[in-house]
Amino acid sequence: MTRNDAERFAAAWAMAWNAVDIDAVVAHLALDAEMRSPLAQRLTGQPSVQGRENIRAYWVKAYGHIKHPNLRLEACSWDDGLRRLTVWWQADLPSGTTRASEYMDFDDDGLVRRSEAYYGAA
Repeated sequence: MTRNDAERFAAAWAMAWNAVDIDAVVAHLALDAEMRSPLAQRLTGQPSVQGRENIRAYWVKAYGHIKHPNLRLEACSWDDGLRRLTVWWQADLPSGTTRASEYMDFDDDGLVRRSEAYYGAA
């Protein structure tokens, strides 16, 4: 993946979240992907969710009810050595406007194998 590929991925990722198209987001995950977030801890009792289908089910529960998140991608950064894309975004969620940073580590097939989100009030 190049920096340009990473920027295109980030734009498509934000578009999929704005459409609340969870299947489009999940299509970019490796089968054994791991996702960590504070919301996962609150909703599942565990800080991470393992496996593409479990992550899909989690996101349907956590975000499936949101109609218009208005997610705005503020910036992204690609680290070629780590194969890591970091995105900074802001979204209007039912709980209020949220700012976040999230990193995604990619495997050799170009799929997200691990991600972790950090967020709070805007």
